Amino acid sequence: MKHIIALLIENEPGALSRVVALFSARGYNIESLTVAPTEDASLSRMTIVTTGSDEVIEQITKHLNRLIEVVKVVDLTEGNYTERELMLIKVRAVGKEREEIKRTADIFRGRIIDVTEKTYTIELTGDAEKLDAFIGAIDRAAILETVRTGASGIGRGERILRV
Repeated sequence: MKHIIALLIENEPGALSRVVALFSARGYNIESLTVAPTEDASLSRMTIVTTGSDEVIEQITKHLNRLIEVVKVVDLTEGNYTERELMLIKVRAVGKEREEIKRTADIFRGRIIDVTEKTYTIELTGDAEKLDAFIGAIDRAAILETVRTGASGIGRGERILRV
């Protein structure tokens, strides 16, 4: 089962590598990882997408809490949360393909952010299923390059990750 683990971590050199080493040493896989500073410059928020049983996720959470740099850990998938991912996709757009790709991007609420004579670069945000559906809706041969950020998530309502 997919889990989105959010944590606050001290914004220090080496903190990220210690978290990644923890996963690696125990044979856990990180599907995606995003890190950025928070409103407090001394802290960063890390979002890790991983898979595993509830027991495995509990072990991961316990190990993360033992790291000195980790301030707080939350498994967002234990409650209501909102998840988004950003994808930039460069597609071949020549002749009659141009209008079809533009129409498909509009249907998925994507934005064309770069245009050349032969390509479009499209920006899409949404959950992974939406982005996968967009890729499925266009001709695979038209895809030149794809970049995805991985999921970022935040608890809904009063659910807050804060010190």
